[in-house]
This record gives sequence, structure tokens and C-alpha cells, in this order.
Amino acid sequence: MSATAPHAGPSPIRRPLAAAALLTALVSLVFGLLLAGAGPASAHAALTGSDPADGVVVDTAPKEVTLSFSEAIAVGDDSIRVLDPSGKRADTDTEPKDLSEGSTVRYGVALHSGLPDGTYTVAWQAISADSHPISGAFTFSIGAPSDTTVALPSQEAGGGPVGVVYDIARYAAYGGFVLLVGGSAFVLACWRGGATALPMQRLVVRGWLTLTAATLVMLLLRNPYTGSGKFADAFDLAGLQSVLDTKPGAALVSRLLLLGAAALFIAVLFGTYARREDEREKKDLTFGLAVGGGVVATGIAATWAMSEHASTGIQANIAMPVDVLHLLAVAAWLGGLASLLVALYRTPDIGSAAVRRFSAVAFGSVVVLAATGIYQSWRQVGSWSALTGTRYGQLLILKVALIAVLLAVAWFSRRWTGRLTDSAAASEEASEEEPASESDSVSADPDPDPERAAQLARQRAALTATKKKRIRDADPQRSGLRRSVLAEAAVAVVLLAVTTMLTSTEPGRTEEEAAGGTPSASAPAAGGPVNLKMPFDTGGQNGKGTVRIDIEPGRTGSNDLHVWIDGSDGKPMDVPELKLALTLESKDIGPLPVVPDRLAEGHWSASAVQIPMAGDWKIDVTVRTSDIDQVTIDKNAKIG
Repeated sequence: MSATAPHAGPSPIRRPLAAAALLTALVSLVFGLLLAGAGPASAHAALTGSDPADGVVVDTAPKEVTLSFSEAIAVGDDSIRVLDPSGKRADTDTEPKDLSEGSTVRYGVALHSGLPDGTYTVAWQAISADSHPISGAFTFSIGAPSDTTVALPSQEAGGGPVGVVYDIARYAAYGGFVLLVGGSAFVLACWRGGATALPMQRLVVRGWLTLTAATLVMLLLRNPYTGSGKFADAFDLAGLQSVLDTKPGAALVSRLLLLGAAALFIAVLFGTYARREDEREKKDLTFGLAVGGGVVATGIAATWAMSEHASTGIQANIAMPVDVLHLLAVAAWLGGLASLLVALYRTPDIGSAAVRRFSAVAFGSVVVLAATGIYQSWRQVGSWSALTGTRYGQLLILKVALIAVLLAVAWFSRRWTGRLTDSAAASEEASEEEPASESDSVSADPDPDPERAAQLARQRAALTATKKKRIRDADPQRSGLRRSVLAEAAVAVVLLAVTTMLTSTEPGRTEEEAAGGTPSASAPAAGGPVNLKMPFDTGGQNGKGTVRIDIEPGRTGSNDLHVWIDGSDGKPMDVPELKLALTLESKDIGPLPVVPDRLAEGHWSASAVQIPMAGDWKIDVTVRTSDIDQVTIDKNAKIG
């Protein structure tokens, strides 16, 4: 009679599969929503000013156009293009001139002489010092505004399908790093027996494969990501060579070389180390793997630190090693958490001692995260207003809240650890109580046929695995710990996604500096009519009155300005001279003079008054009531 393997039942298998499916769905949902809402990577260097300014009308053609930025950038041929109303090039330089002085970052291009009147378009594209592409466009006019055939680009640098794929690779790279480093650290520091567990091997190897594949994709897409935005340019050898000459390209190549060393580390960890039985030799090998693996992990983490936020801005020499420590702590905590989840769901052998050791590692990681996170937050945010008023600051608040939730769930999880029954002891007790009839029926067949013997061996293995799963799932403490660790992992997935988003978001400090440190400087362009009322007193006879000013539509671009002057008796009042000037002090723009024309008694008007950008403008009004009596008054108004 043929022996058959016993039916394992649905529960032990479906539970881990359901958990894996839940995590997969959560990862897909979180990353999908983040990528859908993120758009192109936010600019980390910002355009802080230009000469001529955006929207301004100049009387004579300038000799050059200059652009100022909040931090260092990399430029190449055609990074700044000036186009006349017909779309032809009006600049003479293919590569912008570096006009930077001290901490001021400025680039410019010379213009052809004798340019005709009309509206000119300035289109620019560069690479921020933290590796992210930035671009933009604005217009200015010579003489008077005119129609132009130039269409401003609707897609920012780093956008489009190439940008989406590149961002996906960035998220995958961080995830792979966490699994590779955290999984390896978990085996060496918390559960050495995990070196022989196939699920742990798969977790670490998949982390390595994910990080390697994502790095290759980023290296190939780097040229189109920062340039044309076309997938076909990924295989342009000249473009690839230019990428290798940049800091981000060098970081990606260095990461690939370090991943080669990581592959050797994995082979030793799950090969020689797993087979080593002598405790003394295994201890020595553990030390060697810890040192070698730590060096490789630190090097891989440094490839991010040397090419992103930490490499630019204030205190870069301190920020880069701090960033490396931060990344390693994230990997040890979140990667170890993923390893613990896999061990609890897919292996019956992990015991309470390993969980307690991971708790100690997680606590140390949290301490490092807190210290490095506080420094990074100060460096990247810099003020309370940037913390609450910028996207970077809001994401940072979300990250801190998620860490608090994760710590709370972790505390609840560790309550199960003290009551956790070690599977080795449980297996021994269950094996004594397990009826021998099934196993005996499998091994009692004396058939010498090798094929038949192999079939019986597979059946015995299946029976043993079924027994282990039954033992594992029968432990209520283990089941409770599995559920709470699964909840931790779910929060950790969201936390890792938010952390990755922070690396592609303009730091709050930079955003505020680009906006002049005032929220009004980045006010929306919708605007509305501006109405001002300012009393004055020139000090002479009949020198008192009130100036009323209306600016319509009160937004960037062309505006109509009306001024009424009322005497102290409330009636219209004529004055010999009236002048106005507009100044945007946060951007060092102005004063822009306005000389209105008299329309009627006490009423002046000026049309086509150009407001180059939104902000808190200071309006100076000079009123002269006699040959010697004159006064200048001012008031601020939010325009745009």
C-alpha cells in the first residue's frame, strides 16, 4: 500500500501567506500614493533672483542675463538660453559664465547687441549640488511687452515617465539597503542560527538584488533624468560618460563596486559561517564578518551621504558622517524588524533570547536615530516657521509621529517576549507526545527502489515541516508576538517611504532662504485688487491730506494704478508733483519708479505698471505741495 503525506491543513500556511500579501499590498499602496503625489523631485537649489527680473520691462537691451541660486549648481552647455519673441537664440554663450562671488552663486550669458524691443524668454536647467535636476523659465521685455512664439516648458526637469521610473528605483534602493544591512546584522547580532534558515537567506539576497538592480537603473537613467527625459538616451555612451564624471555618477559606481564586496560577504555568511560547528572558530568568524560587513555597509551608506542633502549646505563635513550613522541605524532597526517578522512567520526555531537581543539592538538604533535626527532637523529646517510652513518640515513632523507610533507598538510587542516559549523546548516536548503511527507508516515501507526512497524522504520532510508549523502556531505567545511585529512592520513601511520622500524634498531652510525668509515672498500669484490709504503732512500751508491708491488686478505682470489725493477738508486736492516707487526688499528688487499722469483734479493714473513677482511690496509715495514743502510716505502691500 502506498504511503501518502498527511494533509497539513490550511491555517499554518495561509497565515504567513496572508501576512506577506498584506505587507505587499501595503507597500504597493503607500509607494503608489507617494509617487502619484510627489511629482518631480523638488528643487533643492532654488533660483533666488535674476537680472533682468521676471516680468520686468527695461528701457534698453541689457548686455547679459544673470541668474542667482540659493546653493551651488552644476551647469553645462545650453543650461541658460535666452530666446527672442520669434524663438531665436539671443545669447552668445553656449556655456554659462560662472560669476559667483563668496557665498553668492550666480551664472550669466552675454546677449547679442542691438536686440529689438519685445518680450524675451529665459529658459534654464541645471543640477543641484545634492544631485537633483532643477529648471525653470521666465520672461522680461525690452521697451514694451510683445507677443512671443516661445512656449514656456510645462514639464520640470526630472519629471515625466523617466522621472517616475527613477523615483521608483530610488525607493527600491533604500528598501534593498534596509533588507541587506538589517537582515545581515540580525543574523550576526541577534540570531546566529538564522544563517542556516532558508527564509533568512532569501531575505538578505533579495535585498542585495533589489539594491543592485535599482542602482543600475539609476545609473542608466541618470542622463535622461537630468537632461532630455527620453528613455532612449539611457544607452547614449557619451551621456553615460558625462554622468560618470559627476558626483552622483561616481557615487552610483562606487555603490556597485561595494555591492560586489557585499555579495562575497553574503556567500561567506550563509555558506562557510552557516556550516561552521566549532564555537571558537565561529566566534572568530563572527568578529571578522561583523568588521568586514560593517565597513561595506558604511561605504554603501556613504554613497548617499556624499551625493544628496548631507553633501551640501552648512557643516557638510559633519553632516555626511552623521547621515551615514542615521542610515545605518535605520537599516539595523527596520531591516532587523523585517527579519524578525520573517523568522516568526516562516521558521519555527527562533526563541525569546534572539528577540531580546533584537530589542537591545533596536533600542540602540533608536538612540542613534534620535541624536542624528535632531541634528539633521536643525540643519535642514533651521526655524519653527520652516518646520510648520514648508513641505519638508511637514514631512518631518509626520516622520516623528510615525516613529512615536512605531515605538509604542514595539513596546507592546516586547510584552510578549518574556512569555515566549522557545521552539526548541516545545519541539522536544511535542516530539515525545506526537503519535508515531504516521511517521512509522511512512518509514515502514521496505521498497528498495531509489525513486521510491526519494519519494518517501520527501514525504517525511513534509511531515516534519508540518509538525514544526503546528508546534509554532500552537504557542499563543508566539502568535501574539507575530501579530504585533506585523503591525510594527506595517508602520515601518510607511516610515521608510516618508524618509525616502524627505531625500527628494527641498529642505525647509533652503526654501525659506529662497523666499527671502518671509512667507509673503512666496505668496500665490492669484492676488486681488490692492487698496491703500496713507495720510501725509508736508509741513507747509495746506500741506495735510490723504493719498488713496488702487492697484488692479493686484497680481504679477501688468497692472493699472490709480492715485487720489484728498485735502484735509475731504475734497480733491491738486499738488505740483506726485511720484511713486515700488520695492520688494526681500528680493532686493527696486525701487521701481512710477510717474503717474494727471487725469483730473486730485486724480492720477499709470497703466501697464509691471510687478515682476509676488511678495510684500513697499510702496513709497512722494508728495510735493509747494516749491519747498515735500514729504515721502510708505506702506507695505501684499501683491500677487
